[in-house]
Amino acid sequence: MTDASAVDDAKDIEKLYQYGERLNEAKDKSQHVEDYKGIIEATKGSIKAKQLAAQLIPRFFKHFPDLQTQAVEAHLDLCEEEELGVRVQAIRSLPLFCKDNPDYVSKFVDILAQLLMAEENVERDAVQKALMSLLRQDVKASLTALFKYVATVDEGAYENIREKVLNYIRDKIFPLKAELLKPQEQMERHITDLIKKSLQDVTGSEFEMFMEFLKSLSIFGDKAPPERIQELVQISEGQADLDAQFDVEDGDHIDRLISCLSMAIPFFVRGGSNSKFLNYVNKHIIPVFDKLPNQERKLDLLKNLAESSPYTTPQDSRQILPSVVQLLKMCMPRRKTEEMNFTYVECLLYTFHHLASKAPNATNSLCGYKIVTGQPSDRLGEDFSEYHKDFMERLTCAEELSRATMKKLTQGLDEHNKAMAAAVSDEAKERIKLQKQNSTAGLRTCNNILAMTQPLHAKSPSFIGDKRINLSWKEATKPTPSAATGAGAKRPGGVLSMVQVIMQQRKVGELGVCRTSLSTGHLKVYHMVGEVVVEVEVEAEGGVDVAEAGAIDSFLFLFPCSYCYTCGNGSQARGHGVGNWMKEEGTRMCLRMHRQCSLYRQFSVCRGCYLTFRKVQAFKFAFIIVKLV
Repeated sequence: MTDASAVDDAKDIEKLYQYGERLNEAKDKSQHVEDYKGIIEATKGSIKAKQLAAQLIPRFFKHFPDLQTQAVEAHLDLCEEEELGVRVQAIRSLPLFCKDNPDYVSKFVDILAQLLMAEENVERDAVQKALMSLLRQDVKASLTALFKYVATVDEGAYENIREKVLNYIRDKIFPLKAELLKPQEQMERHITDLIKKSLQDVTGSEFEMFMEFLKSLSIFGDKAPPERIQELVQISEGQADLDAQFDVEDGDHIDRLISCLSMAIPFFVRGGSNSKFLNYVNKHIIPVFDKLPNQERKLDLLKNLAESSPYTTPQDSRQILPSVVQLLKMCMPRRKTEEMNFTYVECLLYTFHHLASKAPNATNSLCGYKIVTGQPSDRLGEDFSEYHKDFMERLTCAEELSRATMKKLTQGLDEHNKAMAAAVSDEAKERIKLQKQNSTAGLRTCNNILAMTQPLHAKSPSFIGDKRINLSWKEATKPTPSAATGAGAKRPGGVLSMVQVIMQQRKVGELGVCRTSLSTGHLKVYHMVGEVVVEVEVEAEGGVDVAEAGAIDSFLFLFPCSYCYTCGNGSQARGHGVGNWMKEEGTRMCLRMHRQCSLYRQFSVCRGCYLTFRKVQAFKFAFIIVKLV
């Protein structure tokens, strides 16, 4: 820069300061039109003049309505200047135009949305802050302008802008919804409508993001009326495209439908209707289930169907049951030599129970049951014995396959524990840990199958329509831990189960070991099924192989003992006779050491839990913890 041009620049800056001072001091600023024109003209001057003009133009903007168009155009030119400092100053000043001229909010938000593409961090930061300032000035107009880019389906440059705008909405607007969306109900409704209009062409992750945000709004909160919850269901239905003709080759539609059904399940729990989803699945997908291309998506579909089934109406249950029973029979083999997908069967049995609990007599013509409701649909005069025979055979086969698999998985858990103890590298430990988790999940699946098949053997079965079955892939609801027993405090019922003590100290799938001697007698295992107790006596010589039990409410294990594991006392200790113990529920004292004998306690497990007892050798009693209480 020459000395002459430096002098000229200084003169221009001096003039700008003079324009600004006169306008500041003037009572009627509109009389100083030439001064404001001079400021606008400075946008074509030096870098410093442009930066100063970017500050002065919006400051006096409202006083010169006839020059507003010219002023805005000149200022927007500064937003595109090559010099970073000029661009940043012009961007920071944009919100100042709208303080007294709110009609410009939409225009400037539109421009700032495009400027989100800026590569320089300082410029991009200025854009984001300017947008937030405009949102606080007029949130409705700002959101409307921003969502215009979300709803666009144009490719090319606009697609890149759309991505930047979506990221801004997700990262900057959604977290501040409580601050920005005021008045709350009105603005939450406005942004909901904007989102609904923007869902015509969104990706799966974008749809999930919008649904998570909508669920967080107060208008869809815990106190939302049923019609609001149904609105969320309808949004999911629209995204799933349930009015489209189904094509089994259209993997994208299948993925979208399954994902939308999964996202809608929490709305079914809150009272939304699953009728349209399940009827579409029943009519179009279950009949071609075996033709679906993706095995993983097949499982996802059945899991979603199972989780949706408790919220199905009796009318829909009656319509869907035939397809579910047919698919269930297809998945349950008649011979043990055939393979069975255990999770498929778990899902379908769960769905069957919940649908049948709402339309029990519909199973008469499907499974050959004899359920009497007094309605013509009972069809008691018709012979469905062949259906019943076929269904019972398949149930029995499923049970036998489940027990055999549980036996293998239980043995595998013991091997995993040994391998874990021998593992050295972290990679090996992680691999074994994953194997143990898979085995444990498999045990839960098989146990659920046994729990759901057992009631179905009766001619007039009782269907499980409550929450007693916890699906194997769902986290169990842990009961509130009882307060620790303090000194002098009484234990509940006078009994503290040794199983419960060990369960508190070990994880699912670990091997728990207690020493005892079975040499003086035999092991008595009490299987408690409802109110019926079945006693099984097993000789202890050479070890005991107690078969896995399933489909039971709880277990009671009683056994004689001549060796106290807690204090080491021998069989001479008073109270160590099994007869005395069985007469008197509770614990006995080992007189020699005056300590409580932990072996003389009742083994009990709450409903749905499962313990497997394997290879009970003399002086060693081993069991696998499959599920925590």
